[in-house]
Amino acid sequence: MAHFAEIDSNNIVTRVLVVDDANAADGQNFLANTLGLGGTWVQTSYNTSGGVHANGGTPLNKNYAGIGYSWDGTGFAAPQPYPSWTLDKETYLWTAPVAMPTDGKAYSWNEDSKSWDEVALASNA
Repeated sequence: MAHFAEIDSNNIVTRVLVVDDANAADGQNFLANTLGLGGTWVQTSYNTSGGVHANGGTPLNKNYAGIGYSWDGTGFAAPQPYPSWTLDKETYLWTAPVAMPTDGKAYSWNEDSKSWDEVALASNA
């Protein structure tokens, strides 16, 4: 099975549909014309994230597309999570201006202070 993302006039993903392997090679024509859905369709792979294919295959369009993702002709990017984060044009993943600590604790991003705040996890006591 192959997945195709429909792209609107602003290059935003509006939906993702599955196409059987027999029609995947010509997915744009199959979805737009044969099924009569119209629109622009770009193939996406749920095995691709950050420009890497999970199973060692060829990565497809940087990331698996989701509704609301943007398409720039090269890759799919999720919506920007915070105004201070930047898009890595190699991976098409968003990066914080400060790396999250790797000490095994849970953190959430604080946009006001541009820093990571430790999150207290509930105990099972």
